[in-house]
Amino acid sequence: MAESSSNTTNSGSSPIFHIAQDHLFSILLLLPIDSVLSFAMTCRRFRTLAYSDTLWESICRRVWGHASVDALKSSADTTHNHQLPWKKLYQQVYHLDSVSCYRLSNPDGDEVFPSPRASHSLNFVSGCLVLFGGGCEGGRHLDDTWIAYIGNDIRRILNWQRINSGVPSGRFGHSCAVIGDYLVLFGGINDRGLRQNDTWVGQVGFHETFGITFSWRLLDVGPIAPPPRGAHAGCCIDNKRMLIHGGISLSGLRLGDTWILDLSENLHFGTWREIVTHPAPPARSGHTLTYTGGTQTVLFGGRGLGYEVLNDVWLFDTSEGHLRWIQLLFELQNVPEGFSLPRVGHSATLILGGRLLIYGGEDSYRHRKDDFWVLDISSVPSVKMQPITLNPERLLTNMWKRLKSKGHKPNRRSFHRACADHSGRYLYVYGGMVDGLMQPAESFGLRFDGDLFLVELVLQL
Repeated sequence: MAESSSNTTNSGSSPIFHIAQDHLFSILLLLPIDSVLSFAMTCRRFRTLAYSDTLWESICRRVWGHASVDALKSSADTTHNHQLPWKKLYQQVYHLDSVSCYRLSNPDGDEVFPSPRASHSLNFVSGCLVLFGGGCEGGRHLDDTWIAYIGNDIRRILNWQRINSGVPSGRFGHSCAVIGDYLVLFGGINDRGLRQNDTWVGQVGFHETFGITFSWRLLDVGPIAPPPRGAHAGCCIDNKRMLIHGGISLSGLRLGDTWILDLSENLHFGTWREIVTHPAPPARSGHTLTYTGGTQTVLFGGRGLGYEVLNDVWLFDTSEGHLRWIQLLFELQNVPEGFSLPRVGHSATLILGGRLLIYGGEDSYRHRKDDFWVLDISSVPSVKMQPITLNPERLLTNMWKRLKSKGHKPNRRSFHRACADHSGRYLYVYGGMVDGLMQPAESFGLRFDGDLFLVELVLQL
């Protein structure tokens, strides 16, 4: 009894116990996760507050963004109709160890699907999947646009609709980024080997009579544009600009330049400008650029000037008004579980938790892959530090994690495309080059794939 009385007296004398609960709530939202958990250990009252689902939902909104949390809540309301355990969910996301795959195409059914292809674009915008272009059998380009509404039934076979727009012209190896409710497409290569440097804007529409519609229009970018190219990397940054890097030029040489497209409100016109910094990623093609939120974009892999397949990771940072590239260094021999890191033609998609899910690709020997890896740059110390001060072994320990794959077993593939829904929990993967049966006309045993499959982060909601 004396001990209990002493604790009550001490706790009552602490000024923190006189702070209103809503004020404590606001303070906790400003603290790092470790501090929130430490605060929960002080007493039962603070543990109840620090472990409340209301607080952890707000923490998830702070870390993951409102779009991801709202999409998760919408999915839970549809399937379970209960409050999500946000603290448990947060822990599961950062201890993620597996994904489940579901095939969403049925070759024996009556549904209409896009034809097999590779080096196309696949984006999730306005609740729809939009697929454009790519290369197909015989080295021919495609100029078709396909759209499929997702809805709440995530695992159903999709109803694809072909849009007869006639533009943009046929191409493969282009880049296409989601900016708000729009798609912005740049460059690409046609089946005559001609590289493009035009910029297009696409938009989904919903019509009472005609249902889902989609339209493309050529964007006015003025007299300055990046040199023509294909097989480059591109993405949206800051939710309002497009970033591209590298690719293959008209002469067939690989490029190492960086460009940003600044867009006007409602995307009526844009302005391209080259970003020249030192250091910068070497020339390459077939790599990925992925915006991870805030001021950071990650570049990974690709094929270099000497046709070698690369394994480097670069960070494009826009903090404090300065645009710069920073290389994240690590030692290849220390990569866990014998990970064959160098790859080209892979996908790198932002998933729930602000990390990258890297899938597939091929190595220097053109061996295609079917592995899933998480690349987590949140473990990297502040980018304000010079790269030389970063500890490679410390970075490596937390940066890479291989995930187990359950369910459908897709073929090994490269030059496919992947995109995530608004929650970041579900990824759609379509097409690519896969290993095929050796035929007299197929010296490398390759074929174009037309499979669509869903990749789900395994979480216990």
